[in-house]
Amino acid sequence: MATAKDSLLLKFRPTDSALGVTRKTVKSMATRLGVPETQVVHLALARLAEETLASYAADSGPLNARQLTAVKADAAKHLPKGKLQSEESLFP
Repeated sequence: MATAKDSLLLKFRPTDSALGVTRKTVKSMATRLGVPETQVVHLALARLAEETLASYAADSGPLNARQLTAVKADAAKHLPKGKLQSEESLFP
């Protein structure tokens, strides 16, 4: 059972806009999707969270000169050596 901390009062807008929708719109969406109105709100919030929140932890910023040199040196060890055999391009 949801507690008061787990609940949110949602006030619908009088008209649909980029910042909100009417109850009629939510009901129409629920009918079309075949889910309860609450599920429509959860779907919308989940999509917004996916678009706006980072899906990974923030890193410590750009590499410093020493780190960049180390990465380049390591990469050079793993890159192929020798003459180019053939070349293809997506854009001629």
